[in-house]
Amino acid sequence: MKITEALFAGSSTRISERPKQVFPEFAFIGRSNVGKSSLINMLTSRKKLAMTSSTPGKTRLVNHFLINKSWYLVDLPGYGYAKMSGNGRKQLEQVIRNYINLSPDLVMLFVLIDSRHDIGKVDMDFLFELGQSNIPFAIIYTKGDKQGPNVLKAQIEKNNAQILEHWEELPPVFVSSSESGLGREDILDYIGNVLETIQNN
Repeated sequence: MKITEALFAGSSTRISERPKQVFPEFAFIGRSNVGKSSLINMLTSRKKLAMTSSTPGKTRLVNHFLINKSWYLVDLPGYGYAKMSGNGRKQLEQVIRNYINLSPDLVMLFVLIDSRHDIGKVDMDFLFELGQSNIPFAIIYTKGDKQGPNVLKAQIEKNNAQILEHWEELPPVFVSSSESGLGREDILDYIGNVLETIQNN
């Protein structure tokens, strides 16, 4: 699938504030500094569609971007911010849960995980919560260009094995790099295939 148009459609903190036009929604979420905004900009070929920052917690709202006038790419606040106050974390968690649990048009939640590290407790707890709530999700390992191919392959196999300790099968898994464009076609083709399935049902 090719993205020919990506337009900002609105920001919200509650599901009732979403854009009124209804389209299938593909949302992206991850821990602080996992490279979410850079990935979104890479996927859409727009350098500044999503705001990037070295400061955790830049995204505080649910941001909808209308893609090709046919689906929404949804940029969610991150989770697990260690440097944020307790009240700030709770507010972000409420924004995230309100969207994830109540959006009737959420088709897939892409959970971003840094490919250089083991999957941490915060990430696993979030995945468990998605599983318990029957939220469909896929995993995108980010920063796939930051280490050699053998080290990358070994780390991803280790992480996938960790997931399989708790799930009978892996969710869809992608490896990406916002620098090299790695994974762009695979992720967009997957979204395109899901959209085709929806349209044919």
